[in-house]
Amino acid sequence: MSTKLLIRDLTLRDGQQSAFATRMNQAQVDRVLDYYKDAGFYAMEVWGGAVPDSVMRYLGENPWDRLEKIKEGVGNVSKLTALSRGRNLYGYAPYTDEIIDGFFKNAVSSGLDIMRIFDALNDVENIKSSVKSIKKYNGMADCAVCYTVDPHFTTMERIKARLKGKPLPKEVFTDSYFLNKAKEMVALGADMITIKDMSGLIPPLRVARLIDLFKKHLNVPIDFHTHCTPGYGLGSVLSAIIHGVDIVDTNIWNFAGGPAAPAIELIYVFCKKLGIQMDVNMEAVAKINNELYFIRKELEAFDAVKQFPKPFNPLTDTLPASVDKEFDNAIAAAKNNDEEGLLRACHAIEAYFNFPAPNELVKKAEIPGGMYTNMVAQLKQFNSLDIIEDAMALIPSVRLDAGLPPLVTPTSQIIGSQAVNSALAAKANREKYSNVSNQFISLVKGEYGKTPVPVDPDFRLKIAGTREEIPYDTSNYQHQPNPALPEFGDVLLAKDEKEQLLLELFPTVALNYLKGVREKEYNELNQQIAQQKKQEEVVKEPEVVITGKVIESPMPGTIWKLLVKEGDTIKRGDSVLILEAMKMENNIASEYNGTVKRIFVKEGSFVKAESVIMEIEE
Repeated sequence: MSTKLLIRDLTLRDGQQSAFATRMNQAQVDRVLDYYKDAGFYAMEVWGGAVPDSVMRYLGENPWDRLEKIKEGVGNVSKLTALSRGRNLYGYAPYTDEIIDGFFKNAVSSGLDIMRIFDALNDVENIKSSVKSIKKYNGMADCAVCYTVDPHFTTMERIKARLKGKPLPKEVFTDSYFLNKAKEMVALGADMITIKDMSGLIPPLRVARLIDLFKKHLNVPIDFHTHCTPGYGLGSVLSAIIHGVDIVDTNIWNFAGGPAAPAIELIYVFCKKLGIQMDVNMEAVAKINNELYFIRKELEAFDAVKQFPKPFNPLTDTLPASVDKEFDNAIAAAKNNDEEGLLRACHAIEAYFNFPAPNELVKKAEIPGGMYTNMVAQLKQFNSLDIIEDAMALIPSVRLDAGLPPLVTPTSQIIGSQAVNSALAAKANREKYSNVSNQFISLVKGEYGKTPVPVDPDFRLKIAGTREEIPYDTSNYQHQPNPALPEFGDVLLAKDEKEQLLLELFPTVALNYLKGVREKEYNELNQQIAQQKKQEEVVKEPEVVITGKVIESPMPGTIWKLLVKEGDTIKRGDSVLILEAMKMENNIASEYNGTVKRIFVKEGSFVKAESVIMEIEE
């Protein structure tokens, strides 16, 4: 066990993303920066993840400004960190080395010190370019091994698969699997390794084994990241500390627990009892927490749990003897590898402070909480919430068909969405894979990288039209257009490299955001008062008389691309447009033979569920 523990504070990125849908605005961030400068965390995660998308989409703010203003506020007291997804950065398709290099050059120049780099498939090949680029610009590469679990199959399912000549795989995600991935990352040049448990599914004994293995075989610092959703978080962090982890990720009290990471205040109590030095100014942390209380009140509409923890300052508050005893019980249990006793004590501590109770559904299903939430939202759109258990039951087989990808962003969304599509197909007496998203096709085809187990060539042929794995070819990448805007004095949509990168990484969101920025600049230049152009144009139902058949939107979303034009002849089953919904691209097919008479939408338009989008004349 180490005598010193470093803390990476997640509050301003993962904390607010997990608990408040990433709605914390710049003014709210600014209110705590002076206190953060005094707190002296080893590192602060403040950027990446959903932040760049959300600050443009919902807040009308510049992502680069967010990073630069935090750097200006805290200086070099704490290392600023962010999160990115290997070659994909923040999108679904892999980017060229040119874009990756430009992104890291600008990120470091804007104040980034450490990039946590992960790949959803744990395909180390996919992180090479990012590691090379962050180190090229003197940043640190924090390479993350994504923790996941094997799907559970019944004995009968295994027997049936064996009789069909396609036996189900044995355990894939072993301790050796994770260690070997970490070794590959260190060989690439990783400056540190994170065991990244995005779902909170790693139990204390498993993390103890992994920390022991990593500390024995790796010569770089080890960080541990987890969440509290299924109830393992606090106990697993304590277990990691006792087994010598170098860094742990925490949130500050009012942004901690539940879907987020454990509270630093609880870790501080454990460290005091263990004689471990944290080197964090807890007086400054208390000041941050006081301000976070009011900020959380302001974010009430987006609060995932709406359950405040009982106020607590470990510097000034005395714990009741019974609660203090639970801290001792947890430490003793962790040292004795008594997982049941450790979790019992940690749950008692969290219950006393009114943190959310463990989510037993997520724990039992062994899937990320966000994946479950997205599946529920998708089924609600189809008025089919009654088949949620059917969709959940399909996850293991869908995941196996797709090569057993780890259930982390974005593969968790892809697998969850496909399980829903397959459940809806079964409800309508259609074939399991009669409706597949473009992302699922790309995953099966091989465009996301190497899956942990190979995809069956027959299945790939069925889904993607090829038996051979076909990696994504970045040589065919087409840059996003940067048009002149005549309505705003013929200025370019993106005025510099940073804005051009926003267009590459977030095409639809950045297009709307940058048009708004250019409009505001134009209006200010001409001293005119005008409302900022709405970011999403809601398509109204056509008021004209319709005599033909209609194609309606099955769900709310944005028209990503029109695949036909008025006058085209189409057949039943032909795709007519691509609808972007819940960050997934969905092909919308015609149910009729005929001619496209009228199209009532434009590319980039937002449509409601059941909006009429086309008229077909049979």
